[in-house]
Amino acid sequence: MILLVPETIEPRLLQGFPEGVEVAFLPKEGPMSEQALQAEFAVAPYGGARRFFAELPNLKRLKVVQTLTAGVDWILPRLPPGLILCDAAGVHDIPVSEWIVGAILSAVKRFPEFRDAQREQRWAYRWVDDLEGSVVLFLGYGSIARATEKRLAPFEVEFIRVARTAREGVHAWADLLELLPKADVVINLLPHTPATDKLIGAPHFAQMKPGALFVNAGRGKTVDQEALVEALRAKQVRLVTDVTDPEPLPEGHPLWSLPEVFLTPHIAGSTPKLFERGFRLVHAQVARYVRGEPLQNVVRDGY
Repeated sequence: MILLVPETIEPRLLQGFPEGVEVAFLPKEGPMSEQALQAEFAVAPYGGARRFFAELPNLKRLKVVQTLTAGVDWILPRLPPGLILCDAAGVHDIPVSEWIVGAILSAVKRFPEFRDAQREQRWAYRWVDDLEGSVVLFLGYGSIARATEKRLAPFEVEFIRVARTAREGVHAWADLLELLPKADVVINLLPHTPATDKLIGAPHFAQMKPGALFVNAGRGKTVDQEALVEALRAKQVRLVTDVTDPEPLPEGHPLWSLPEVFLTPHIAGSTPKLFERGFRLVHAQVARYVRGEPLQNVVRDGY
């Protein structure tokens, strides 16, 4: 079985695959090798996937594509029918949950404002809030939400969980509007699918507590950006976000300059340990494939 990986992957991460697995490389430039064109299992590049998409029609034996991203909205529409797509659910739990906790604490303690004042050499004394006792609402309750909850629990906060499907301890989406007024912090972790496109909009922002903190570590396209900007201008919500729509955020966009906004350029999962964690998953998935066992993280209905 031939496994296709980007040529930039460190050799140490490619050791220890099951017997019979041959590793071939997707080059950034130049022709594909005959071996690479026979790949059955491919690891999609993490960023810069244009070459991969261009070669897809030539990969006649390809059956499985494994991403190193949790979200698959960037790749799903580009895959031909019949391929199995697996996401990297679990790989990004630690860095993204750490980003979320850092984002919340920085907003509660007003660190971005104090950083701006420092640069202006201005002693900007003000009172700040406590996180303890806050109500934190999750929009989407998967592995990243659970990892975030674990890290927030020592701050003695209360959790409300909302997901597509209700289950024990988790509310259904239909309950969201009546739950939002209870939340001090709303964390969006929704993936982008046709069903979630601009799903969070003006009715939801209107139901939030005045001054509630909206944290977006999911996808920018799940939020109606015009409604978000209006809610920020009305001081209905505050925002810390790692994602926008579009990305990169264009020059002159209101989110660059509106008060009570702090943004990072989609870096929450981008840490040096990404590929180590990701290729632990790849090794496990390839072993399952070789043994004929069901794969994990198979994407269905855009998730």
